[in-house]
Amino acid sequence: MSFAAFWTAQRAAGVSMIDLMVYRAEGRAVLTGQDLYAMRATVARLPTTYPPFAALLFTPLTLPGVPGLRTLATAGNLLLLVVFVRFSLRLTLRGTGRCPAGTALWAAALWVASVVVWCEPVWTTLRYGQINLLLATGVLWDLSRRDGHRWAGVGIGLAAAVKLTPALFAVLPLLVGLLQARRSGVRWNPWLRQTSTAAAVFGAATLTAVVILPRDSLRFWTGALFDASRVGRAESTANQSLRGVLARLLGTGDPALWWAASAAVVAVAGLTVAVGAELRGEHAGAVAACAATALLISPVSWSHHWVWCVPMVLFVGGRARARWAVAAGLVFCSYALWWVPHGPGGPELAQSGGEMVLSALYPLTALALLGLVAFRVYAPVSRRNGQAVANE
Repeated sequence: MSFAAFWTAQRAAGVSMIDLMVYRAEGRAVLTGQDLYAMRATVARLPTTYPPFAALLFTPLTLPGVPGLRTLATAGNLLLLVVFVRFSLRLTLRGTGRCPAGTALWAAALWVASVVVWCEPVWTTLRYGQINLLLATGVLWDLSRRDGHRWAGVGIGLAAAVKLTPALFAVLPLLVGLLQARRSGVRWNPWLRQTSTAAAVFGAATLTAVVILPRDSLRFWTGALFDASRVGRAESTANQSLRGVLARLLGTGDPALWWAASAAVVAVAGLTVAVGAELRGEHAGAVAACAATALLISPVSWSHHWVWCVPMVLFVGGRARARWAVAAGLVFCSYALWWVPHGPGGPELAQSGGEMVLSALYPLTALALLGLVAFRVYAPVSRRNGQAVANE
């Protein structure tokens, strides 16, 4: 019933699925031999921003007509949402004694998905016809598997080949593996194997694109990759990264060194928290911290990239106070970032203090999550035990 209502609401809102149309144009550019990074698609004249391998995967999108493609994209994303929630439940509830199995897990995933489909990142993902759920599901397919699974790393490698941000999920097991190897004296372990698999898959996919699209590959890896302006305005309220927050705070479209310095600090701190969590057996916390870090340090993290709010909120609900999870859930369901002036002309550059807080709610929530994971990992045992008693 919730999905049917969602589908009706999306149709009533007349969603354009503009990003899906860009993907379709990229696929057509590959088939017709156009310059992928000179192309502009839709009436908004949007450029290509993903690596060439993504454009290769988009070529089947040229087969159906636009109405049929929109229907298939909506249905596919709703199915992916259920799978993504299932992986999130398996990740966050494993080891708690509360994780259902088999059919019960699918039923729980369906119920949770029927609620989170209305949160802003998921709604916007489907509104634009984005691939966020596909990439996040591929990453969680790896990270929710049993330890040492031989295919672990494939999903991360493919996701990173399509869009570079997921590569941070390969850095996490690399650091954990190196530390474990140093401690144990054994040079090879499951974490290093996972990173190696991810790197090999990423390399194979990227080299495939180089062979098929040499000109476009050269242009992306030597130029387009470093041009953040291609993606959009840094100060846009939709940009829920540190760079977006700093742009609005400083009243400039280019926070430059301020962003580079803060991103470096958060990257080190976030990965330190994530590695510490993994080493102490808090796998779900490590994944949540890594996701939060990736979203914070990316030059642009549009609000629809924050579909990772699903495992984040589930982690908070399973490992901390329920009311904290409710509060975090309300942040992502409130659509509050759209309550501030936004749009052409850069009204975000003249925000009041309250508007800046509203347009920074996702990054603030991610920083709070990192603080929670750090407390669980590094706080003295007596304090953690006291917190656990208080939660009961």
